[in-house]
Amino acid sequence: MTTFESRVRETTREEIVDPAEAEDFLRQFHAEEPAAREQNLRSRIEEARAEIGETGGYRHTSAELAFGARVAWRNSARCIGRLYWRGLRVRDRRNVTEAADIAAECVTHLRAATHGGKIRSVITVFAPDTAAGPGPRIWNEQLIRYAAYPTRDDFVCGDRRSLAFTELVRALGWNPPAQRGPFDVLPLAIGRGRDRPELFDLPGDAVLEVPLIHPDFGWFAEFGLRWHAVPAISNMCLEIGGVRYPAAPFNGWYMGTEVGARNLADVDRYDLLPSIAHGMGLSTESERTLWRDRALVELTLAVQHSFDVAGVTMTDHHTESKRFLTHLEREENAGRRCPADWSWIVPPVSGSQTPVFHRYYDEPDDSLRPAFLPPDR
Repeated sequence: MTTFESRVRETTREEIVDPAEAEDFLRQFHAEEPAAREQNLRSRIEEARAEIGETGGYRHTSAELAFGARVAWRNSARCIGRLYWRGLRVRDRRNVTEAADIAAECVTHLRAATHGGKIRSVITVFAPDTAAGPGPRIWNEQLIRYAAYPTRDDFVCGDRRSLAFTELVRALGWNPPAQRGPFDVLPLAIGRGRDRPELFDLPGDAVLEVPLIHPDFGWFAEFGLRWHAVPAISNMCLEIGGVRYPAAPFNGWYMGTEVGARNLADVDRYDLLPSIAHGMGLSTESERTLWRDRALVELTLAVQHSFDVAGVTMTDHHTESKRFLTHLEREENAGRRCPADWSWIVPPVSGSQTPVFHRYYDEPDDSLRPAFLPPDR
C-alpha cells in the first residue's frame, strides 16, 4: 500500500501578503459595502500596511471577511447558482485551530446547512496561512464523500472518484464498516501544512441522505441508491486581499443534474446508466438507440423526484439557467464583469433547451479576487 508520507505534497512555504492586493480589496470593500463607507478608508489601508510590515499579513474584520467570502462566490466562474451570493452565511471560526475542534465545527456547519432539508448556503472560515506557519487543511474534497473499494474482478464498489482518498485514509488508520457498501461516508482528514492529518468520523445525524426512487419505475428502488443532501466543498483555498484561508468549507445546494447526470452516471463515478437501461428494457447493443440519453433523463428525474418527496432542497437545470441570466443581468447593470465557464454553466442534460446554451460569456479570469482557488494553487 502507498505510504502516507509518499502521498504528501509540499505545502509549507512562507506566506507574505502583498500590500497592493490588500489595498485593492479594501478599496473594493469600501466601494461596494454601504456600511463600510462610515470608516476612514485611508486609515484602514495604512493600518493594514503597517500590520503587513510587522507580521507579514493582516487580519480582516468580520465584515471584510464576510464580504470577501461572498464576492469569492460571485467570482466563481463555474457556478451557475451565483444569483444567491449575497445570502451566503459566513461563520467566522478563525480562532479555532485544533483538528478536533475544526472537525466539530465542520459537523456544526453541516447541521446548520442541512436545516431540516431546507438547505442553506454556508461557509465556515478557519485560520489563514501566515508568515509564522500554515493554517489548517481539510484534505477531503467535500465534507461528505462516499468511499470506494476495488474488488478482485476489477469492479469498484462505491464512488470511483474516491479511490485514492479511501486508500489514503485507510493508510492513516480508518477502518471501513464490516459490511462495506457503495455509500459508506468517509471520515474527515484534518491537518496543518505537511503534518499528518487526524481522522474524524461524521456522526449520522450530520449527514442527511435521500433514498432514491422513481415516480414510474417501481423496480428502481431495488437498486438501493441514495445521495447526501449537502454538497460542501472543503479542499479549496479562499483568498481575500492577499490573505489565504486554506480551510474554508462552503456549500450551496444541489442541482438535479449534478447527482443524476454526473455523480451517478459518469463512468468514473458510479456508472449506473447500463443498469438503468437494463431495467428500462432498452437495447444497449448500439449507441444509435440513444439508450444512454434515455437512461440519463430517467436517472436525473428519479433524483429530482426523490429530493422533492423527501422535502430536501434541490433545483433543476431549467430553472437555474434562467436564474443565472438574471444574475448576469444584475452584474452587468452594476458595471461588473461576470466571467463564466461555458462547459460548467451549460447543464449536462438538454443543454440546448436552456437559455444559458445560446450565448457567450466573459472568459474565466484567474486573476479575479477574492476567489476560491484549487488546492494546488
